[in-house]
Amino acid sequence: MQQIFIEGLEVPTLIGVYDWERTQNTVLIVDLLIDADLSAAMQSDDVAHTIDYAAVAETVKQVGSDSSFELLEAFANAIIRAVCQAFEVQKLVLTIEKPGILPDARKVGIRITHEAGK
Repeated sequence: MQQIFIEGLEVPTLIGVYDWERTQNTVLIVDLLIDADLSAAMQSDDVAHTIDYAAVAETVKQVGSDSSFELLEAFANAIIRAVCQAFEVQKLVLTIEKPGILPDARKVGIRITHEAGK
């Protein structure tokens, strides 16, 4: 099994449960770790045989642009559905960080692991 990762993707979105959070976009930090079969691309050196990192990033950013969730959990679910629908993902570990939301913490966030077919 091979993996593709994207770390530190900045995704602006309207998210939060407090009224003050609903007035402007928040920039979330998204990390993805994708298990996929990359063996064809390893042999062919052809981007058509792999998962295009830029396309994954654009998919995640589009979810952010199109959504206005209150919870990171719901936002994560939308990302998982979009990425797994668009790409042949066997397993996805998604981390979403929300910096600056708690006064005594640099960031808060969630990590969700999704396996295809489960």
